[in-house]
Parts: sequence; C-alpha cells; structure tokens
Amino acid sequence: MVDPRRDRVNMDCPLCSRGRAWQRVDEGAGVGNDPGAMKSRVNQQGPSRTEGLEAGETFGQRMVAGVLRWALRASLMRCFRAGRPVAQQRLWLSTLSNASWLPRGARRVRARVGGVPGEWVEAKSSDVTRRVVLYLHGGAYCVASPATYRSVTGGLALRCAARVFAADYRLAPEHPFPAAVDDAVAAYAGLLSAGYEPGRIFLVGDSAGGGLCLAAALRLREAGLPQPGAMALFSPWTDLSLQQLGPEPPGEVMITRAWTSECAGFYLAGRDAREPLASPVFADLRGLPRVLIQAGTDEVLLPDSERMHARLLASGVPSTLHVFPRRWHVFQLQAGLLRDADRALDEVAAFIRA
Repeated sequence: MVDPRRDRVNMDCPLCSRGRAWQRVDEGAGVGNDPGAMKSRVNQQGPSRTEGLEAGETFGQRMVAGVLRWALRASLMRCFRAGRPVAQQRLWLSTLSNASWLPRGARRVRARVGGVPGEWVEAKSSDVTRRVVLYLHGGAYCVASPATYRSVTGGLALRCAARVFAADYRLAPEHPFPAAVDDAVAAYAGLLSAGYEPGRIFLVGDSAGGGLCLAAALRLREAGLPQPGAMALFSPWTDLSLQQLGPEPPGEVMITRAWTSECAGFYLAGRDAREPLASPVFADLRGLPRVLIQAGTDEVLLPDSERMHARLLASGVPSTLHVFPRRWHVFQLQAGLLRDADRALDEVAAFIRA
C-alpha cells in the first residue's frame, strides 16, 4: 500500500539535451582538479576558472541523453506543477519509483539513525571502510524519499567503499521549517554516537537536500559540534526567496520556478525566506568544511550554485563548482545510464577520498 506522505520515484529513466559543448570548473584554494573529465585552460589569478571542450560525446550517449530528457519532461515536469496537490505528486512519484533500482553489488536495509528513519546502502562485499555518507535527498522539502535516489546512494556506496545512510526526513507542508534541519542534525549526531569520526562523515545532498546539508553544517557549528569531513552538493537550492532566479532555461526538464516557489511557501509556512538555515546563501559560512558543487547549464537553479560557490570562497571555505554542459537538474540520478552522471559520482568519490 502506498504511503501518501512519501513518494518513491524512479528517476532513472530521463536524459540529456543539446547545447554548448563546454563545461566550467571554478576552484577555490585547497581543492583538487576535476579528474580527467575535460581538456582545459586554467587562469591562475584568483579562484581558478577552468574552461574547455569536453571529450567527444558518442552518438549512443547523445541518444540516451535525448531519451532521458524526453522522459523527464513527460513524467516529472508534468508531476512537479504548481497547484497540483502535494499528495497527488507524492502518489505519482511513488508509482514511478516501483522501477527504481540499486546498482549491482549494492544492498540496502531500512534503519533509524538518531531516531530518523531511512535506509543504509552499502556494497555487498566486505570492502567497506569506516567512512560514512549522510545523504539528504531533494524534492523541494515536500516530495521524494531515499527510494528516489538509490541509483545515487548505491553508486556512492560502491565508489567510496562507504556506508551511505539516506535519511527519510520529515516533509512539508505537514512538517514545515525547521523540521528537516532538525532531522538532518539528529541523523548526524546519531552517526557520531555510533562511533563514526566526524572527519570521516560526509554530507551529500541534491537540490533542497544540498541546501539542507549546508543548513545542518551551520546548525552543528552553532551547537559546538564537530563539522563533517566535507560536503558534496548537487544543484543545491540555497535561496528560497528565489530573488535572483530568472525564467527556466530551454533545457530545463525537471522543475519550474512556479513549483519551487509554491514548495518554498509550504516549507517556510510564513517564516522569512532569508533566514540562514532556510536559505544558507545568506548565512555566515565561515568555518564550514570543504565543498564540491555540481550543476548543469540547463537548469533553473544554476544561479544558486554559482552564488553559493562565490559566497563560500569569500568566507574562506575551499569550494569547487563544476558546471556540466547540456545537463539538467540533478542529472546524477541517471548514473548507470548517462556517462556524465557516472563521471559526476566518480568526481564525488575522489573528492571524499582526498
């Protein structure tokens, strides 16, 4: 029976677009280079910017990307529509999620960490270190669940030789801000209580979950708790005021400005959108751990990634921003199908292992 409060979406079926054949990596001091994804020129003045042509994309990958893009536009963008009841969105996504899958070699088990429900994902082999990833999923704080992201959490578990706990944190409108932040911090504290060293705990999240990673790190700093080893953020949603977002680019196939605005209203429930734990781009970011941000050129939230990267660097936080050409919002979900998604997860694994 479908739980009406949660959705279980299969994101493993939509693809890519056409556009500019370039990608950009901005790096702050102390952050390594992108591992071999492109040929580049580096400007060494200030935070380095790397630009260049990506390796030739095969005809097969262009076809895969095109099919994925069509499927995402036909399914998820139709579902993520302002005015559609949240319960209907969750039900639609839970139906799609029946086809979600873990990568071969990974396994999962439902669990609670720090009182927060979720699931552990890890490699079936015994080659698992004491490294752990706390994954915070996206969904505009209103939809989605760990089941939505098994292609990502499974891929990270295998690549990082780590256990991954995907937190099933409370969602709005039933549980508005700061419930999600409370759950993220509780899960992190639960990992500390289980004996994991803070430097070997890594926060990874996408979209709203990316913003939630930053908010959790800010709350930990306020509470005097140790920071995680690093954070990797996929297309993080860091400004719920939406002040600097323009119209959706032609290649956006996942979300719209109208839908994100509506979900922000559900989550904030009358609170100020500029509160730092709701919109971390307005926070004092000093003292946070090193950060990797990945985004695509074809997404409405690209300005959030760019602004957050700039704010982190200005606050003295080592940060890398990697912008993938012709890729949509949280394209990492297509790992196992789309080569750029696999490259992105490889980059995260290298970043975590560094």
